[in-house]
Amino acid sequence: MNLAVVAMARTRATASSGGGVLGLVRWRAQEEGEKRTDIRALIFIASQRRMGYGPVFRTNMVGQDLIVSLDAEVNSFVFQQEERLFQCWYPDSFMRIIGADNIITTLGSSHKYIRNLILRLFGPENLRRAMLQDVHRTAQASLLSWLDRPSIELKDAVSSMIFSVTAKKLISYDSLASDGKMWKQYDAFIRGLLAFPIGIPGTAFYKCMQGRKNVMKMLKELIDERKEASGRRGSIDFIDVLLEELNEEKPLISENVALDLIFLLLFASFETTASAITAVVRFLTDNPEALQELAEEHDNIQKRRVDLNSEIIWEEYKSMKFTSHVIHEALRLANIAPVMFRKATEDVHIKGFFIPKGSKIMICPSMVHLNPMIYKDPNIFNPWRWKDTAEPTGGASKDFMAFGGGLRLCVGADFAKLQTAIFLHCLVTKYRWKAIKGGTMVLGPGLRFPEGFHIQLFPKP
Repeated sequence: MNLAVVAMARTRATASSGGGVLGLVRWRAQEEGEKRTDIRALIFIASQRRMGYGPVFRTNMVGQDLIVSLDAEVNSFVFQQEERLFQCWYPDSFMRIIGADNIITTLGSSHKYIRNLILRLFGPENLRRAMLQDVHRTAQASLLSWLDRPSIELKDAVSSMIFSVTAKKLISYDSLASDGKMWKQYDAFIRGLLAFPIGIPGTAFYKCMQGRKNVMKMLKELIDERKEASGRRGSIDFIDVLLEELNEEKPLISENVALDLIFLLLFASFETTASAITAVVRFLTDNPEALQELAEEHDNIQKRRVDLNSEIIWEEYKSMKFTSHVIHEALRLANIAPVMFRKATEDVHIKGFFIPKGSKIMICPSMVHLNPMIYKDPNIFNPWRWKDTAEPTGGASKDFMAFGGGLRLCVGADFAKLQTAIFLHCLVTKYRWKAIKGGTMVLGPGLRFPEGFHIQLFPKP
């Protein structure tokens, strides 16, 4: 597999008196004659830093003096002590892009309240009752529509698919009927997300910020229309939930918070999950044994049905054990969210390390996921390893933090895993595919496919 890894793209690390350097590294497996799946660039960085400075060190990055943690126990401690010894913090450039009034920066009771609002949509009960069948039908329809096309750029196609189902549930927005207007603005936002931050018209970053501005304008219009409407019919969506709160005598959120929340939920729900699904399919493409066992699991689920064409049910979804192994292994390798940031609110001593009050900390779960002391042959896609390793309860453990951890464990983790599993179910039971071009992965602030990953889909005989 032709895998490239970039550690912290668009940042330039410089040595500081107390620590090391995280450099910019790009790895192409074939340059070293390596033909198997390989992610050794990040392992190389981690091992070099550990040898030179240990698993916790200082550096300068994103214009900040940072303490970088590659240590599983330190990472877990920071997450578990959030809002006691640490609080959420992100660089100004990041906050400028996603907006100041978002769930990432809210603290205490406000964060808990907003999180509970989101769980009304993305929590397990609503996934079972209201989301499962919609996700299933959307995946079936999307895959069928790809059959006549000579090439599908998988991440873009999956992003559009997920956006359509999520937008309908969140804001009752029909992307197809609206000619994809909102999706196109999000697409502009995403394509400039990693660009150099120069807001000059014509630059990718300018288009990114314009895309965000245009989406926010469309969301504001939707909320204003909903305020003026009386006796709206249809199922309750997330706008209804937010308007109910805004109409309280003393609302706990403002309209700006509501708008930023919808924007971020729509973005996070399709962008990260589309990356995860694309990574899973990419890994399976190069691992026929894993693909065969996955297909057998889903074929057996179908064989147990009285009606082969009936929709999937919750019990079937929960029975997908090997599918869960495949998803966890792909997330471990892909590291869609490779770093997270926190700030110390008190002086902290942990494992012999001293973290002064006010220090900014960059937590690197990706280094833990690729640590050979924790995962044997960490650069190899091996979903069978999870048969002997307990999958993280609640979505995270000290050795697996693909969805973050602590109070800010990704609120959409269950939804992301459900979408991935159901897509795989629809894919492997009815279709086969071949890679056309692309497939190189780049790990920077997030997982990217700079050349895309193009496949051609065929019906199973």
